[in-house]
Amino acid sequence: MIETTHPEISIRRQCELIELNRSSYYYQPARETDFNLKMMRLIDEQYMKTPYYGYPKMTAHLRRAGYPVNPKRIRRLMRKMNLMAIYPKPRTTIFAPENKIYPYLLRGLSITRPNQVWSTDITYIPMPKGFMYLVAVIDWYSRYVLSWKLSNTLDGAFCLAALNEALQLGKPEVFNSDQGVQFTANVFTGTLEDAGIQVSMDGRGRAFDNIFIERLWRSVKYEDIYIKDYGTVPALDAGLHSYFTLYDTERPHQSLDYRTPAEVHFSC
Repeated sequence: MIETTHPEISIRRQCELIELNRSSYYYQPARETDFNLKMMRLIDEQYMKTPYYGYPKMTAHLRRAGYPVNPKRIRRLMRKMNLMAIYPKPRTTIFAPENKIYPYLLRGLSITRPNQVWSTDITYIPMPKGFMYLVAVIDWYSRYVLSWKLSNTLDGAFCLAALNEALQLGKPEVFNSDQGVQFTANVFTGTLEDAGIQVSMDGRGRAFDNIFIERLWRSVKYEDIYIKDYGTVPALDAGLHSYFTLYDTERPHQSLDYRTPAEVHFSC
């Protein structure tokens, strides 16, 4: 939809007219070899089914499917994809030892209202010629997606941008994340503390501590990403904009008595 050689309308103005973030237009997906990209796509699809698979079981799964891969390759790719197996107990290893790790505050907590607990997470998005990362901020009670951002790296800037955008809509009592360096960074936790928000963090490797956003990723991928198979970043950006609008305002949730997240979030 963008005409780079348009004689009268600049690229900036064209992006404004179609409500496309200009940085998304210039994004180039991160690159890997074609074989590794195929493995990453297969790993991503299998992880959605069996998030308890670490790299040894994932290697065995791919070998059974006929792919001659070794554990070292699969471990590297899973790290690049920001994936880890779910373990029954928290692991003590942390991504950034110099950053403060906060306790998990949600165990046994009754979630009874919007803006009581928000959470965030990053997921890998496969592309035909590379891959992207997606971060989102979600309200636990209403399942409302408050904000989301795309990036071609795991730099924390896009996570902070998503947080700041979400904070324009309100303020939670507790904000939960994993222990990734993007979320333990002082600039991220400092933004939360400056706003008077309690910071909560999952145990390492415990995806079920942040279960609602894990369910969101499953919905996004099976209802949109895997079906659409977006070929470019602008198409991905536009497609996600449409999907999250549908998810928030049109798609009924059984757990919400078949109301939409927006209806629940803004009715209380």
